[in-house]
Amino acid sequence: MKLVVTGATGAAGSWIVDHFADAGHEVVGIDLERPPRERENATFLEADLTEQGQALEAILDPEPDAVIHFAGIPRMGITTGTETFLTNVSSAYHVFEAAGRADADVIWASSESLYGMPFAQQPFLPDYLPIDETHPQRPEDGYGASKLVGEELAAKTVRKYGISAASIRPTWIQYPGDYYAIDEWTLFDPETADRSGCFWSYVDIRDVVSIVDAALETDIDGHEPYLAAAPDNGLGRPTADAIEAAFGGLPDDCDLEGEQSAFSTAKARRELDWKPAYSWREAQNEDVDGPAFLDP
Repeated sequence: MKLVVTGATGAAGSWIVDHFADAGHEVVGIDLERPPRERENATFLEADLTEQGQALEAILDPEPDAVIHFAGIPRMGITTGTETFLTNVSSAYHVFEAAGRADADVIWASSESLYGMPFAQQPFLPDYLPIDETHPQRPEDGYGASKLVGEELAAKTVRKYGISAASIRPTWIQYPGDYYAIDEWTLFDPETADRSGCFWSYVDIRDVVSIVDAALETDIDGHEPYLAAAPDNGLGRPTADAIEAAFGGLPDDCDLEGEQSAFSTAKARRELDWKPAYSWREAQNEDVDGPAFLDP
C-alpha cells in the first residue's frame, strides 16, 4: 500500500512512518524539513502544508491509497492561540482536499482537547464519566477549536469525495522511557491538586500507532471519531476519587471503576477491534529505540 504521512519528522508522525515502512508499505513522509538520515521503504519531502499548492502537489503526485495526517502544532503554549488555530485548520483543509482528489482515505490526529476541558480558562467537569465520542464539545482555546473544525473538515471531505475518514482523538501521548506526564503527576496532592483537564489520562505512542493501523485495516463508512487512551490513569489511585478531590465533586452520571481512564475506548474496541496494550507502570522506564532516521 502507498501511504502519505504528514508530520513525518514529528514526535508521533515519525513512529507512524517507522511502523508502516517496517511493514513493507511504501511511505512518503512530508514535513517542513527532511530527516537527517534515509529510511528503507520511505521517501521524504519538504512541504509547507499551510500552502495549498505545496500540499496538493506533495500529496497528489505519489497517488496514495491513504493519507495519515499528523502534521500541525500539537498543543497550546508553543505559539499564539491564533497561529495554532490557523496553522492546524489550513493544513487540515489542504491535506483533506488533496486526499479527496486523490481518492485516498484519511486517518488523522484529532484530540481529546476538542471537548474543551484540557485548556479551559476555568477547569470544568464533563457532563458524564467516562467521556465518549458523543460527549459535547466546548473548546475555548485555539488548539481544541482547531481539532473541532478539523473534524468538520474531515466530514466535509467525506461528503464531497466519498472517501472515508477516521479522526483519532488521543489523550496525552507518552513515549516509552520518557513518560514525562507521570513525572508531573507524581506531585499530586489531593489537598492542592491541579484540576487536570485530561483527568490524568494518557496514551502510549505505540498504542497510537496501533489504532492508526487498525483504522487503516477497517472498512470505515464515512467519517468516524475514535478516542485513544490507556486503560488506566497515570496517578495510580482511583480516578473518581482523584477527580472529586481536585474538582470538589463528580458528574451525577459517573461510572468509573478503580483507576479506569476518564476517556472510554469502547467504540474503538467495538468497531476497530483495537485495545490499548501499554500502561505507564511498565512503559515509564522501558528502553525502546525510537525512529532511527531522526537524531537520537
